[in-house]
Amino acid sequence: MNSLQAVPSTKTRTKRGSTRRNMLISAAEVMRERGAAGVTIDEVLARSGAPRGSVYYHFPEGRNQILAEALRWAGDTIAESIDAAAERGALPLVRGFIQFWERTLQESDFGAGCPVVAAAIGCASDEAELATIASDIFGRWRDALTRAFVADDFDAADAESLAVTCIASLEGAVVLCRSIRNAEPLRQVASQMEFLIKSREFVRRNGVPTGDR
Repeated sequence: MNSLQAVPSTKTRTKRGSTRRNMLISAAEVMRERGAAGVTIDEVLARSGAPRGSVYYHFPEGRNQILAEALRWAGDTIAESIDAAAERGALPLVRGFIQFWERTLQESDFGAGCPVVAAAIGCASDEAELATIASDIFGRWRDALTRAFVADDFDAADAESLAVTCIASLEGAVVLCRSIRNAEPLRQVASQMEFLIKSREFVRRNGVPTGDR
């Protein structure tokens, strides 16, 4: 696997797809564009092409259930790709994550961000479950990246710190890219992350340079 797999969008759906799955894809798509507050049942139905009666057939608890399950689905889709790529090492995994976000941003004309971030910071008081789900998803991403750094012979503490730094930097870069409608912040962060990882590898193998000739 050369890069992570993107979350499917409405453009990739067919009539053969299940109604329930298409509704989850639609909700995740709206969430990454407009945040949790922007997800309405009418918009989910419009994008998925599902009949109104399917809402309470598939999601008897209504909008909040759609939001929660769409967030889990989107987070799990990305997490499964990260898990599968982790054994290749940290640097290839980070490069894959960067390629994934650059592709996602460009394909959406910089309209789509991370649904997990949107849920973590933009949920209303009656959507508190979303913040918990988002925290669990970020934890899974962190753990997968940590395993990749450990596999590269970093100790556990450094591996976890690097994993958190990577996620925070890349997610922040995505926000900046959307704000200026350009992928340059992501490329700049990618360059600095690669330098940091290679520098930490050098220090791990050779110790901190003293400046002595």
